Amino acid sequence: MKYDFKQIEPKWQKKWEEAGAFRAEDFSDKPKYYNLVEFPYPSGAGMHVGHIKAYSGLEVVSRKRRMQGYNVLFPIGFDAYGLPTENYAIKTGLHPRVVTDRNIEKFTSQLKRVGFSFDWDRVVDTTEEGYYRWTQWIFLKMFEKGLVFRDTALVNYCPSCKVVLSNEDSQGGKCDICKSDIVQKSKAVWYLRITEYADKLLSGLEEVDYLPNVKQQQVNWIGKSTGAFVNFKIKEIDQKLRIYTTRPDTLFGVTFMVIAPEHPIIEANRDKIGNIAALDAYREECAKKTEFERTQLVKEKTGVCIEGLTAINPVSGKEIPIYISDYVMMGYGTGAIMAVPAHDERDWEFAKKFGIDIIEVIKGGDIETGAYAGDGEMVNSSFLNGYTNKKDSIARMLEHLEAEGIGEKGVQYKMKDWAFNRQRYWGEPIPIVHCPHCGIVPVPYEQLPLRLPEVKNFEPGEGGESPLAKIESYVNCKCPKCGKDAKRETDTMPQWAGSSWYFLRYIDPKNENAFADEEKLKYWMPVDWYNGGMEHVTRHMIYSRFWHKFLYDLDLVPVSEPYAKRTAQGLILGPDGEKMSKSKGNVVDPNDVVDVYGADVLRTYVLFMGDYGSAAPWNESSMKGCKRFLERIADLAELVKGEGVTPKLETAFHKTLKKVSLDIEDLKFNTAIASMMTLINDINDVGTLTKDEFMTLIRLICPFAPHLAEELWETMGGEGLCSLAAWPVWDENKTVDSTVEVAVQVNGKVRGTVAIPFNCSKEDAIAAAKADEKIAAAIAGKTIVKEISVPNKIVNIVVK
Repeated sequence: MKYDFKQIEPKWQKKWEEAGAFRAEDFSDKPKYYNLVEFPYPSGAGMHVGHIKAYSGLEVVSRKRRMQGYNVLFPIGFDAYGLPTENYAIKTGLHPRVVTDRNIEKFTSQLKRVGFSFDWDRVVDTTEEGYYRWTQWIFLKMFEKGLVFRDTALVNYCPSCKVVLSNEDSQGGKCDICKSDIVQKSKAVWYLRITEYADKLLSGLEEVDYLPNVKQQQVNWIGKSTGAFVNFKIKEIDQKLRIYTTRPDTLFGVTFMVIAPEHPIIEANRDKIGNIAALDAYREECAKKTEFERTQLVKEKTGVCIEGLTAINPVSGKEIPIYISDYVMMGYGTGAIMAVPAHDERDWEFAKKFGIDIIEVIKGGDIETGAYAGDGEMVNSSFLNGYTNKKDSIARMLEHLEAEGIGEKGVQYKMKDWAFNRQRYWGEPIPIVHCPHCGIVPVPYEQLPLRLPEVKNFEPGEGGESPLAKIESYVNCKCPKCGKDAKRETDTMPQWAGSSWYFLRYIDPKNENAFADEEKLKYWMPVDWYNGGMEHVTRHMIYSRFWHKFLYDLDLVPVSEPYAKRTAQGLILGPDGEKMSKSKGNVVDPNDVVDVYGADVLRTYVLFMGDYGSAAPWNESSMKGCKRFLERIADLAELVKGEGVTPKLETAFHKTLKKVSLDIEDLKFNTAIASMMTLINDINDVGTLTKDEFMTLIRLICPFAPHLAEELWETMGGEGLCSLAAWPVWDENKTVDSTVEVAVQVNGKVRGTVAIPFNCSKEDAIAAAKADEKIAAAIAGKTIVKEISVPNKIVNIVVK
């Protein structure tokens, strides 16, 4: 059959749509299977081939599941709020709504052209009022339960985007969006108390099937540590500095303290500090640095000793100096640390620079040359002297701290509460009113959605205030509680908000009375398999697990974990081996590939190019190889004769059936495709195959190249759609070769090979070897001393 993809592909895409072939059915009697891919941000550039790879993995699994008789939910939607769209709107004058709709239309066209089997009846768009109404509703539920709060804090501010960023969105001191350097700015910030769910997020990882590195990244991100809170008295005033440490056993080695330059104890005691001018100058310099710059380990140590405030080591009673230094942050821990220079490299460098005492409390190193961070015997530590086990030393110190009332056992998390606001227009309005009489008041549920007003100028203010702050008709309102004049919150939610619950809305996307129907949630949840990028396994996955667990605690969802399984795909690199980017000019547009090769070749290639979880460069010649592979499948139609089984191919078929079926489950798509290539070689070697065998191969290739499979299925007289035909199953007994080729040795030297029945007797194997012409000649006229047969491997005849 001639493989004319330009005619075949649109034909079958139309037939699938008309038949509703991929529509999920609520409450079907079939077993359910919910596959989820990360919905895209619809940028103006459209999709690139990386999107195709990201969706192709579970596309293959979804198609296979349908053929296995499952009721499959495989949805798609658009995570459409965000700065890139707003920045484009500012640049062009087009409203973000217009830009978003145009981009979604482009993405939809691209996805359909590649033939993805999404349920297009369930598409969600996070910017639609019917969607973000429920995003706001969940936010208000969190507010109601005390998980939303407002605080003034030093925040990461991008002067270019004019927006406050969370720590997660400004890693490395760079803005996630525009890559500009961020600065620190004092601002009122909305937070979600995600730290309240830290332990639940950790324990939940024991219930799910995530890749080990996905689990580990989440564990590291949450960063739970156990240690002690310890109180250090201040000699001159009736106040204490509270610190947290994971090594309370080293308290006797504490020779100084460091507090954040922003610590409130400084302002509270300005009149008692002799060098307040020096502290103020240092604090002013710190304000210009990003958090990333301040917390770098490899940098010059700077600080100022506070004159007039002296700490008391709570276990030794010794007076120790207090410094301010930029590497201590108010947002981390208590804003104060104890310093043990003998056993911490940063503390050691600081002590050396400022001439502070260094006291060894753990034997094993040379504190003159550097800090010793290993284990050893406790010394210079009073009641801990002689202890050699760190665990025992810590336990003993904790007993002492609690007995003396100077500290107690405690837990800390690296993860901080989630900064949950943006000073931009294109986001979900935060449904809060500020009343001078009633304080912070939530917008009543019945008034949701709180809609974005129509505006023409999307530029944020120079001070970083939201564009909404300029719209008096939006800002000025009545307090829902007392009815008096009040003002609306003008910040909007971050882009992560809409993606924190989208998997629930797919279940019931048009429901106007709830975010999803309770019975439908019970039927579909949890997501059986979630695949996405490794870059989202911390922020997005932790945020969405947090929202889901919150809803679970309210008894609004039926399961505590949203995703039963999580896997990840690797990047597609440019032909130059570099990450694809417009600036490098190495981006491959899927439309260009489909124009030349067709969708099936693209789909097959992105799964054949290497291990699915690893990065791989784009390679045009390998693409051509996949084109030839599909053409060879089409050409097999000419070799079809009769029905039933071709004896010489039976084992090869069952081996391939097993290999492809199992490899799909393990995301080993490249080896699944390779096994089908091998089968085609076997078929061509034999020169014929039956109709039944060809129909089996067509079904095997269907999840990978569905358009070609449908055309061949129809040509061969298959009933209905190949995409809904039964997945073929293998017979384990027939995956074993009926014959096996073994080497034959004479006096230990290989003289030839013979084909013998698999697992035949020793006598039959030796008889077959002797009957071979080469072997017969080698032993002719000689006396056989010994005959050895290793089943299915080798025959050795010893002669003299």
